[in-house]
Amino acid sequence: MSVSVRVALAQMRTGIEPAHSLDTIEKMALDARAGGASYVLTPEMSVCFAESRDMLRERTGGWEGNADIARLSRIARAAGLWLHVGSLAIALDDQKFANRSVLFAPDGAIRATYDKIHLFDADIPGLNAYRESATYRDGERAVVADTGDFRLGFSICYDMRFASLYRTLAQGGAQVIAVPAAFTVPTGAAHWNVLLRARAIETGCFILAAAQGGAHENGRATYGHSLVVAPWGEVIASAEDDAEKLIFADLDLDAVDVARQRVPALSNGRDFTLETL
Repeated sequence: MSVSVRVALAQMRTGIEPAHSLDTIEKMALDARAGGASYVLTPEMSVCFAESRDMLRERTGGWEGNADIARLSRIARAAGLWLHVGSLAIALDDQKFANRSVLFAPDGAIRATYDKIHLFDADIPGLNAYRESATYRDGERAVVADTGDFRLGFSICYDMRFASLYRTLAQGGAQVIAVPAAFTVPTGAAHWNVLLRARAIETGCFILAAAQGGAHENGRATYGHSLVVAPWGEVIASAEDDAEKLIFADLDLDAVDVARQRVPALSNGRDFTLETL
């Protein structure tokens, strides 16, 4: 018999006040559980979407004794589900921050964490240079964790442009890969759907992409359009706009094995050298 698991994605419009964001996460987690989900994913920066580095320092804390982490643990326990906080900023001791994803088990225990590996540093003609690495320290390890229902791979937003990470996660046993994000509107309209479908097809994994959406208090505008992609590349659930909402999807985990048998790209890959002439 096939194994089906119901999951939920929380599309949010996170502001600058953590208390309000935590209230929203609590309501969405409880609604996800009421809707039959055993796992819920929130977007990137789902606790505080700050305007500046100084605001981050004012509104976020370090890892140990973090009050926001403690409340998120209580939310997971009260809802009785796997609460995957797509990411939040964690202050580090070198004046930078980690962009950290945290998975809470239904009893509130922290099951796994992942720090965003790929940081967006770019000089864009006509615009100011953007240096995510000026604020955040890049992570150094890929992560796959067991939720009991499925093997979950971790990524965050800009990571989705680096196919090698997703291949590594799939080869490490991931059946489902989370992609919490805060995509800008122009890049979202151009690349969001096609990149996520490509990552699903390449890996034979379900892709869960929970997004920030709309106009934020920090002056940013994000694309929304959260979606779930099946291993064959079809979108099986989506938000058609940028409004705050929950979307649900039922994952038939047998589809992972079927897709990988039909296109065994994970096992057919070969090492090679590069010659430039």
